[in-house]
Amino acid sequence: MKRPSARPRGAAQTTHVARKRFGQHFLIDPQIIHGIVGCIDPQPADRLVEIGPGLGALTWALLERLPRLAAVEIDRDLAARWRQQAPDRVELIEADALAFDFASLGSELRLVGNLPYNISTPLLFHLMDVAERVRDQHFMLQKEVIDRMVASPGGRDFGRLSVMLQWRYDMVNLLDVPPESFDPPPKVDSAVVRMTPRPASALDEVDRGRLSALVTAAFSQRRKLLRHSLGPWLDSQGYGGHFDLQRRAEEVGTAEYVALAQTLPQRP
Repeated sequence: MKRPSARPRGAAQTTHVARKRFGQHFLIDPQIIHGIVGCIDPQPADRLVEIGPGLGALTWALLERLPRLAAVEIDRDLAARWRQQAPDRVELIEADALAFDFASLGSELRLVGNLPYNISTPLLFHLMDVAERVRDQHFMLQKEVIDRMVASPGGRDFGRLSVMLQWRYDMVNLLDVPPESFDPPPKVDSAVVRMTPRPASALDEVDRGRLSALVTAAFSQRRKLLRHSLGPWLDSQGYGGHFDLQRRAEEVGTAEYVALAQTLPQRP
């Protein structure tokens, strides 16, 4: 039996004014929307959660393939709109994604969203807390951020974000999105990334907090050699091993940082 159209009558998309404080830029390009849904390839039984459904350009396209999805929306006006438009299709959660406990939604989550650029990095780190409950993540972000996420060692894009996310996820830059695909158009190019959490067996049993502190110290003076930045931090940790500090932070790969974190003395 053919499923009825996902979008109800009267689901207007033009009466909401984008709010700068929420970093709202609404996707309007049908071809890009189709491409994103194709990359996600949602299946009817998936536990799909959209972060920031906004006016629903992506939401309605996903609901053409899904009976129901969950959506986290901070804008109270948009939240009210979703409660009115699709109460039986959208499990609306009015909350700040930066503070919301995504673990409360279960496991095998598939997270999607056009993330506000002004909170993208802290939100990515927040979501690391529930990575073991996530099957995959498909996010639209500022292209510059995704370039940093997937960067290889040796280039200027490789940094703390690269190391921490590459330790926790396998990532692929899927497609680029120009500013004119949005209303209002942002001043930067965008892109879509797929993030697949690495299994626990592949995480090398390293403490995330310790690794983060190590990497933060390493990149604190990225124009200088590591002996000026990471060296003093290693001394403060009681590290007595050998690590080549005659390099800059971006010249050291993720695996090397992880291996170094594993050899640090145990803290009291």
